[in-house]
Amino acid sequence: MARKPAASPPQPIGPAPTLESTPVLLVAGDDDFGIQQRGRQVWDSWQKSAEGLDHEIIDGTAANSGEALRAIGRLREALQTLPFFGGPKLVWFRACNFLGEDRTGSSNAVTEELSRLADEWKTFKWTGVRLLITATKPDKRRAFFKTIDRLFLVEILVALSSDDNDWPAKAEAEAIRYCRANRCHIEDEALGQLVSRVGPNLRLLHSELEKLSLYSLGRESITTADVEAVIARQKTSRAFALGEALGDRNLAKALKTLDEELWEIRAKVDRSKSEIGLLYGLISKIRSLILTRELARMGYLKPASHFAAFKSQLEAIPPDQMPQDKRYNPLLIHSYVLFQAARQSRNYQTPELVLAMERLLEANRKLVSSSADEARVLQQVLVEIIGVPAARPR
Repeated sequence: MARKPAASPPQPIGPAPTLESTPVLLVAGDDDFGIQQRGRQVWDSWQKSAEGLDHEIIDGTAANSGEALRAIGRLREALQTLPFFGGPKLVWFRACNFLGEDRTGSSNAVTEELSRLADEWKTFKWTGVRLLITATKPDKRRAFFKTIDRLFLVEILVALSSDDNDWPAKAEAEAIRYCRANRCHIEDEALGQLVSRVGPNLRLLHSELEKLSLYSLGRESITTADVEAVIARQKTSRAFALGEALGDRNLAKALKTLDEELWEIRAKVDRSKSEIGLLYGLISKIRSLILTRELARMGYLKPASHFAAFKSQLEAIPPDQMPQDKRYNPLLIHSYVLFQAARQSRNYQTPELVLAMERLLEANRKLVSSSADEARVLQQVLVEIIGVPAARPR
């Protein structure tokens, strides 16, 4: 018996859809703020190009399967209802939260209803009708997602994460876009400090930029002084506060920050923190100070008062001239961290930094292999590295 040829996967009808041509656009992912912003941008763009008045926004948020089924019913009804005044029909199914693997989305009734809806859309006459769906992270194995991905257009937005090496650049780009849209200007160094303090959180970044623009109203630019006055350090930034005090060679600030960190550890406010983790943070800071001094000695870095000028120097360094070990490759460190280190490295001489690494190594041995009090070990090593300020003459 002759074998039947394998069925080929279904192919999109006609040319691949674009944002301008697709009748259906799904914007989804785990970046809630980005999805909200993108949805509003697309909806406003569609409304400007459409002359009709019968545009509908349907709430797609559901707490259970019953609410999800009712939302799907309202969506189906909106698509099948002709515009009262004629012209194109726009529908926004907003904040849908049952396309993923949560309890509501995994309900058999919801899954089957979404599959039926996807089948209807395969033969639906989309002439004059456009649908925008904004949703949480979808389950890509479901028939509903596969249909939209094959026939229409999908945009998946991923939230910024500290695990992403490019998040600072993405956050800076978003901050610049915000400033241009709101006709304000932020200095390069202030931009780097802002991103460093806020961390990988675009929603919070927008909120802080709004505060900064109001605080600096009537002046030419947002400065580092504005950032320091208005923006509080978030969790990701507070993790580096002890190292920053060490780099600034500010013993009082370093000991105060150490006390705050130790209190959080003992009170178990943040279970990811530990005394040995604080020590490793100090080691990382001293290493970055040494690396920037070496880059300056080799002629790759020159004193730069602005972040943009410093960053351009970093980008001009030949990558093949740097070590392969990530711990010793300065090009793999966030550029603003290096910018801070280059400025702070002037507070120490190279022999002092080498000696600091030796003292940190000795502190590491005490924390790991002895019963010495952790707080006392860390306090002592900070005093030894930074040094006690000379007394002022009376």
